Amino acid sequence: MKECAQRIYNALEQQLYLVSVKPLTECEKLKLTIITCKKALNILKRLLADYFFENCDDEIFFFKEIKPQFYSKYIYYVSIYKHLIKKPSGNPKLIEEYIDKDLEGLEKFYEQNQAFFLYYRTGATHLDHLYFTRGACDIYAELDDYHGDEMFSTSHDYRLSKLIANEEFQQFLFQQKSNLENGISVECKPPIVWTGNQTELVELIYALAECGALNNGNVEIKTAIEYFQTMLKVDLKHYYHKFRDITNRKKERAVFLDKLKVSLDRKIESRLELER
Repeated sequence: MKECAQRIYNALEQQLYLVSVKPLTECEKLKLTIITCKKALNILKRLLADYFFENCDDEIFFFKEIKPQFYSKYIYYVSIYKHLIKKPSGNPKLIEEYIDKDLEGLEKFYEQNQAFFLYYRTGATHLDHLYFTRGACDIYAELDDYHGDEMFSTSHDYRLSKLIANEEFQQFLFQQKSNLENGISVECKPPIVWTGNQTELVELIYALAECGALNNGNVEIKTAIEYFQTMLKVDLKHYYHKFRDITNRKKERAVFLDKLKVSLDRKIESRLELER
């Protein structure tokens, strides 16, 4: 299940990149992005329909780690789309008030879900069997925001996905506010985007941090991850899982770094051949 889900997720990221470089308006891109995320969720749902979990831990991992990766992206892009199509035009003060209203809505969400927010952020697991397995019942979730069908949902996988999406949406709003204050166009897009997979970028960042190439070695890995994530517009919120996958490799661990060395050597040899 884990490997199949990862392939689906990698394909989703590639499709989202292809959408991002299409010559379309921002809203048109967001519509395609939302459709693409929904299709990936449906593929994941069909995969689950034919799958039997060997134990409770596998089911928890799916609904706590795998599904929220997909679902949070969908919720995040829907939030941005709604924000942009309702955003007032012209008066900067009205726009700022509009952004602040959305930020206040996020703060209210955090307050209403403070207990679960702390549970997730502290890495607690003692209620996972209740939150992330199908058929388990949390009456408070039932009364609040239980979403989806019973075979593809648990009491808290939606809430976790929304929490992850809202954290990213909050950063988006902060950036919108900063752009407004500095007179920067909302449609600005980075000249360079990361088109490799997430694990490759995590491997590179860890290597740069460990060899002292960033801030003379005086940098926390989380800070480095956040910097590259922002600069290259790539989602690395699960970087610790990616690094764990790297350390669990049986043979060559630094696969991407070895690939870089081979590519650079080939380029150098090609250049030398031309000069001979």
